[in-house]
Amino acid sequence: MLISSKLNRNVDDNFMNVKLGLLIPPFCILFLISLYFLFFNVSENFIDGYVNIQKDLFFYLNGKLSDFPNLQFNLTQLGDVLIFFPFLTIFIVYAPKLWEALLSSAVLSSLVSATLKKLFAMPRPAAIFDNESFIIIGKTLSGNTSLPSGHSIATFIAITILLFAFMPQRNKYKVIWASFILMLGFIIAFSRVGVGAHYPIDVVVGSTIGYIVTVIGIQISNKVDWFAWIANKKYHPIFILLLMIWGGVIVVKILGDNLPIFYFSLFSLIISLYLITSAYVQKRY
Repeated sequence: MLISSKLNRNVDDNFMNVKLGLLIPPFCILFLISLYFLFFNVSENFIDGYVNIQKDLFFYLNGKLSDFPNLQFNLTQLGDVLIFFPFLTIFIVYAPKLWEALLSSAVLSSLVSATLKKLFAMPRPAAIFDNESFIIIGKTLSGNTSLPSGHSIATFIAITILLFAFMPQRNKYKVIWASFILMLGFIIAFSRVGVGAHYPIDVVVGSTIGYIVTVIGIQISNKVDWFAWIANKKYHPIFILLLMIWGGVIVVKILGDNLPIFYFSLFSLIISLYLITSAYVQKRY
């Protein structure tokens, strides 16, 4: 038996209103960034030009944001789907349509992110600058995987899903909601600069890509029902098992870095595990 709820219907209706025309602004942003580096970059190679154009901005933002190291370190964890997505697991019960679009977007983003990181092979700040010249919070990342920011992509998948899933009907409330949710997304995404892991353009590009793949993911979920089984209660034991394993992974993270955000994520999983288990038991009995 499929779950039918007012919330799920509202999410479904909102997703049906997501049109491909919403991709025009983000593609314009990517086009303008590409245009600059194609025609106005005066450096001998792309990497030097990419780093030099934002060097001062990187040091400025890193210096300002790192004044709040604990906040930045907690916020940046939300760029990890293992930490952010648990906050959305409650919708497996109440709005499975949200998870259909979320999984479609996540699959698409993993392919796009891996391809672009390999294509650009951009060295991270710690591989370019003297590590004593800026603040690094947490693990020092020095590989050639800076562009785009994977954490920013993941953040904006979740943020864009929430943006459209719960979009208000009235225009004035749409503006307020969109402003709030996008600001939240950028606060989380720019923590990657605060911890010294990414350049600002990495974050902007990653956030833009996250938005793009989510709009496409929503379109896919509207047309292809490959994750429609999520709404069927007979598959709840799978989710129960996955959430238990997921909780164990977060416990391991807590043992490694005792961060408050991990506890909030774990608490969200526990609530979702209880709700899914209750829904399954009610179905059987």
